[in-house]
Amino acid sequence: MTEPHPIGLSIRNGSKIYPGTQALKNVDFDLRMGAVNVLVGENGAGKSTLMKVIAGVEQLNGGTIELDGKQVVFADKADATRNGVGIVFQELNLFPNLTVAENIFVGHEKTLGGIHIDGQAQRTAAAALMKRLEQNIDPDTPLGNLRIGQQQIVEIAKALAEDARILILDEPTSALSATEVEVLFRVINDLKKQGVGIVYISHRLEELIRIGDYITVLRDGVITGSRSMQGVDIPWIVANMIGSASKEFPKTVEHDLGGEVFRVEDICLPSPAGGYAVNHMSLSVREGEIVGLYGLMGAGRSELLECIMAQHPNSSGRLFISGKPVKEKSVSGRIRRGLALIPEDRKRDGLVQIMTIRENLTLSSLYDFTRGFHLSLKAEAAKAAEFVKRMAIKIASPEHPVSSLSGGNQQKVVIGKALMTKPRILLMDEPSRGIDIGAKAEIFRTMRHLAADGLGILFVTSDLEEVLALSDRILVMANGKLTGQFPAGANAADVVSAATPNLNRVETL
Repeated sequence: MTEPHPIGLSIRNGSKIYPGTQALKNVDFDLRMGAVNVLVGENGAGKSTLMKVIAGVEQLNGGTIELDGKQVVFADKADATRNGVGIVFQELNLFPNLTVAENIFVGHEKTLGGIHIDGQAQRTAAAALMKRLEQNIDPDTPLGNLRIGQQQIVEIAKALAEDARILILDEPTSALSATEVEVLFRVINDLKKQGVGIVYISHRLEELIRIGDYITVLRDGVITGSRSMQGVDIPWIVANMIGSASKEFPKTVEHDLGGEVFRVEDICLPSPAGGYAVNHMSLSVREGEIVGLYGLMGAGRSELLECIMAQHPNSSGRLFISGKPVKEKSVSGRIRRGLALIPEDRKRDGLVQIMTIRENLTLSSLYDFTRGFHLSLKAEAAKAAEFVKRMAIKIASPEHPVSSLSGGNQQKVVIGKALMTKPRILLMDEPSRGIDIGAKAEIFRTMRHLAADGLGILFVTSDLEEVLALSDRILVMANGKLTGQFPAGANAADVVSAATPNLNRVETL
């Protein structure tokens, strides 16, 4: 009797080490053909690293990869592609100034006699792919004219065009509408029947249970669970994702909470895909309170913080600081009123990489160091030195470029820059993203001390343990709405259940 889903690729004792962190620790992974192999874990668990190894983007420091029973080493992505491995990255790798057809065939163009690009053949093939994906997109459309969900579809078409035997989908539905998700699932079922082995990464647990045939759970670079999807439920996934042993997070600094310092009412942000990215959200924060905002990717948490910071002119709703309405419509106006944001992507939105550590720290507070028309460099340098010491930023000189610092120290610079504006409310979007466990503990200690000094903190995280260990109160978002509110010490399964409302209950209006 033949195995219905034979193992096409396997990794044994796979290890991957980056400076300061081990992303994968002796991982054994089997990828089964003609099936959806679901990969789940918290941010930083090692999922994307494992997929990059399979796709040839990264190489293992130890261990072996076998393809069809033969040991292989993929030198690069092109080598993996030649061996039938395709990947759709979470971050889109597309060219906005090229057409849809040109994007689909970039790097493996159809040619006439190996010399000239056969544009007509590419357009015909691209049109067939769009039809297969049930999209009415003209292959000659410049990619930059498409909305993000359609661009995601083009990224998937690009992988399909390479006739991959193994297809890796990293958060493929994060930008898709419900209709587009259904189309993708139909395509996945079609590929399964053709014997393609699919690896599917998603934070949306209801998707995983619906579409998966096999599941592998990663935690801190180690596989904690691997089995057939039959009988798997959300509590099993959560237990393997977070485990029983808690990470070393700082315990609560006991202090009394003050009165309400911040309130938002009825925040709405229209979504390009239709409906709302933020759907009538209301919440409040007290002085000295750390409020954790938990949810899965695409829940609308980051968009809510951006609305609060006036980054979406088309958003609506009301804001109050200490009971007084916030009328300012600009980012600088909101900073002056006492709001500060630590953005999720510190490199893109939080820092200017070519500027010095000093310049980055004082960037939002330059008005404090101006004397008439002149900037007092002495006062600026003194304040920067004070915050370097206060935030325990490890530097050789404040005049070095901020890009020379480790991820954890760059994050401390972003936090220091925000604190220099003397905020009343600190908004933190994934404050521990991409930093090692030691730097995390330091940043969480800082959050505790700031709260003890009376600062109100609203922080977004996808890390269940973080939200449970740090929050005085937990709010949960799904599909742009508030779907749950829990006190400190809440049950992990209840919090996850509120983040996946479609699977567990009919949402009450």
